[in-house]
Amino acid sequence: MSGTVVVAGCLLVVTVVVGLVAHECAHAVVLTLARVEYTVTYAPGRSDGIVGLVTSCPWAAVHPHPTGHESATVLRVAALAPLALAVPIFGLGFSGLLPVESPLLTAIGIGWLACAIPSPQDFSVAFYAHRALEAVPTDGSDTVTPVSRAD
Repeated sequence: MSGTVVVAGCLLVVTVVVGLVAHECAHAVVLTLARVEYTVTYAPGRSDGIVGLVTSCPWAAVHPHPTGHESATVLRVAALAPLALAVPIFGLGFSGLLPVESPLLTAIGIGWLACAIPSPQDFSVAFYAHRALEAVPTDGSDTVTPVSRAD
């Protein structure tokens, strides 16, 4: 039993790492489809090594570069896009194809669903996307407004 717990814990950690990348990719896919320029930074503002990266937030961030002509709906959809990551887990669960009595698959499912939850900043962008677009400078300066920050 203890070997299963160790393997489940390792699978949980690996799933969360992969899920965080998928979370950020979900934001990026929507922005790409809407033709909004963006950059992705991993470990923004970190210079204190792997311990500082693991123990502090954020781990990654998607920064769009809106021109001011985009719809606020695009930023809202991009901010909430990681919710789509939950669809495969719930689909497999409701169809009965995901055996819930397996601790290994349960660990993978929990890790993946944790990454499907939008961060507080994602919700902030979803509710205040119109303000982010109003704050876009018209003088051509390159101010970046974060859409997501994986916590």
